[in-house]
Amino acid sequence: MIILSPDLPGDPPPERGVFVNRTLNLRAVGAIGYDMDYTLIHYRVDEWEGAAFRTARNLLAAQGWPVDSLEFDPDQFTLGLVFDLMLGNIVKATRFGYVVRAQHGTRTLSFDEQREQYRETVVELSEPRFQFMNTLFELSRANLMAQLVELHDAQALPGVSGYADLYAKVDAALSETHMTGVLKADIVADPDRYVEPDPELVPTLLDQRAAGKQLLLITNSDWTYTRHMMAWAIDPHCPPGTTWRDLFDLVIVSADKPRFFSERSPIYRVVDTERSLLSPHHGPLVAGHVYFGGNARLVEQSLGLVGQPLYVGDHLFGDVHVSKDLLRWRTALIARELESEISDASTFAPRQRQLEELMSRKVEVERRQARLRLERRRERAAAVQAELARVAAQLAEIDDRVAPLAQAAGELGNPQWGPLMRAGNDKSLFARQVERYADVYTSRVSNLRYETPYAYLRAARGSLPHDAAVGEVTMTVPD
Repeated sequence: MIILSPDLPGDPPPERGVFVNRTLNLRAVGAIGYDMDYTLIHYRVDEWEGAAFRTARNLLAAQGWPVDSLEFDPDQFTLGLVFDLMLGNIVKATRFGYVVRAQHGTRTLSFDEQREQYRETVVELSEPRFQFMNTLFELSRANLMAQLVELHDAQALPGVSGYADLYAKVDAALSETHMTGVLKADIVADPDRYVEPDPELVPTLLDQRAAGKQLLLITNSDWTYTRHMMAWAIDPHCPPGTTWRDLFDLVIVSADKPRFFSERSPIYRVVDTERSLLSPHHGPLVAGHVYFGGNARLVEQSLGLVGQPLYVGDHLFGDVHVSKDLLRWRTALIARELESEISDASTFAPRQRQLEELMSRKVEVERRQARLRLERRRERAAAVQAELARVAAQLAEIDDRVAPLAQAAGELGNPQWGPLMRAGNDKSLFARQVERYADVYTSRVSNLRYETPYAYLRAARGSLPHDAAVGEVTMTVPD
């Protein structure tokens, strides 16, 4: 029986839009796979990452590290930053890898320090030196690393040979935090504290099922945690007599992404869903069952898909990068931070227009100044000196007006690091990764409901620097 969701919503507010890098015809998508953590289920970042921070800190304290005074600040960092394991810095880079902001420990580097350290350095994520912050799980790591770098510099951490070694030890502590189950047991015991429910999620999934899509849950979380959290977050919003299990054709837990997409790992069926008992599975996957491990190739073969499936997740590498690069699945990135960033940008829009007008005027005056300087070189110094002084005064007046606007624009999203998708006047390294690997991106799964499962999501015409030379011309290119 097909159960339809309640009436469709109207147009979304700007921050709830679906943004398109590459045209995606949802009518041609036969199956949609979903990650769970920070995708179907969104956690309250201050609570979840704060708990992860404290648990990892306790593990490090048990090793004799003087970390009792370390504190978690959810607003200190943002997605898209990079750990520099050579210098012990956290940096923000442009799409070309040029560093625009840097922090050592908890101290922001001055412009001169930053220029000296990164004058000849381009951030290349393929290099082991650089580790990318691509999910909200990284916020607890960044808070730990920043404060531990200062302790390491003070030679207060026994057995740490350098910043890369420090990063590895922090990674081990955080991995143990997630693997031992203590943290997840706390979340299961008090989900109200940790989870931000979305009542629009179930209607979105119901619409997709009604449109004939096969829905898959593919998560790295274990079965015990998955069934508790999905029941708490989803079941209250399901139609009478149904549960979250009725929404998904296949459930795959402990998937071990990104290896799930790149290797052919064995798969097991959960034969006792109460006690999580496993049995080796051979042959095609059967709808309605829960599986452990496995691989994406087996999913493709079992579903008999026509066309490409869509995978939706919050992890740029584990969910989006690998599924696109190796399997050519279509990809959707979930980044909840977009909502506050777009909302802030909308509020700032009148001042942004003022800033752009001032910068346009500044370009005109600077061009005039450059020509006057050339005239002075042509032995007409007396004739142009007074005009040069007047132009310099104009530039100073424009700069005085630009400075507070530029500072405010640079603090949108996060006062320390600025907007998620921008680095100064350029796109950020995070934006570049999103462009490269995500066909579409949005702030939450339920935003897809505004578009419906039959939408033809078209990418906007890409802009080039020379487009401004011919004015604001809009060109429609046939699909």
